[in-house]
Amino acid sequence: MESLAMIEQWPVPRAAAAVIPADGGPVAFHGPVTERFPLASVTKPLAAWAMLIAIEEGAIELDEPAGPKGSTVRHLLAHTSGLAFDERREMAEPGTRRLYSNAGFEVLAEHIDEATGMSFPEYLRQAVLEPLGMTSTELRGSPAKDAVSTVEDLTRFAAELQSPRLLDSTTVAEATRPVFPGLNGVLPGFGQHKPNDWGLGFEIRGTKSPHWTGSLSSPRTFGHFGQSGTFLWVDPDAGVAAVAVTDRDFGPWAGVVWPRFTDAILREWRGGPAAERESVPAADAG
Repeated sequence: MESLAMIEQWPVPRAAAAVIPADGGPVAFHGPVTERFPLASVTKPLAAWAMLIAIEEGAIELDEPAGPKGSTVRHLLAHTSGLAFDERREMAEPGTRRLYSNAGFEVLAEHIDEATGMSFPEYLRQAVLEPLGMTSTELRGSPAKDAVSTVEDLTRFAAELQSPRLLDSTTVAEATRPVFPGLNGVLPGFGQHKPNDWGLGFEIRGTKSPHWTGSLSSPRTFGHFGQSGTFLWVDPDAGVAAVAVTDRDFGPWAGVVWPRFTDAILREWRGGPAAERESVPAADAG
């Protein structure tokens, strides 16, 4: 796809990207797609997939207690447990606010450690990475932010998100639609949103503006971005997904180039005019 070449104009030293059709058609690649990059919070969808597998396997239950008093596995996955961003401090009653929380994912991973008798990185490897052939992906610490991977591997995960083999379709449907809908909260890097809808480990685009996906993205678009300059989105209405990795931390530059890139992909995917390979203005470089 011609639109993928737009990453050459991003204000980053290195970038790689891919577009993944939902129908199993050929994947389009651009850049060093076999090179490992840190995923930052794009780790969360991978971790969430393993956590959902643990639920389907019966190791844990979605509505069993986990985390702060009154919180459940569902609350932790949907960022509504009340835990703070990066510490295990309770800031709200469970289910009352959308508080994006790395700590919540770490608490849930420990909960799964205890239930399975296996370290979460090993559980992730056996449940998700190995079955999908993601041999270059590794969790090196926090299940919220410490995975490394390649675009090539991420395309395998994006294909799984669109045509799941490891999870039942009903589980996937629940994970990728709003959970505790209507709660307000801050989307990191993009400010307060009313509502700030999330699924189980996945952010739901809805009507959020500004947003890191495009103006052409459907409200049902789901995915995640990371502070290492990475993202993964799936647009089920368009029948396509995209991933991108870079070696520059997230900043204002991403809020400019990512939506343009997404719109160019969707326009080209739908048969519109080829994306213009415009340079990024200096003010946009962040």
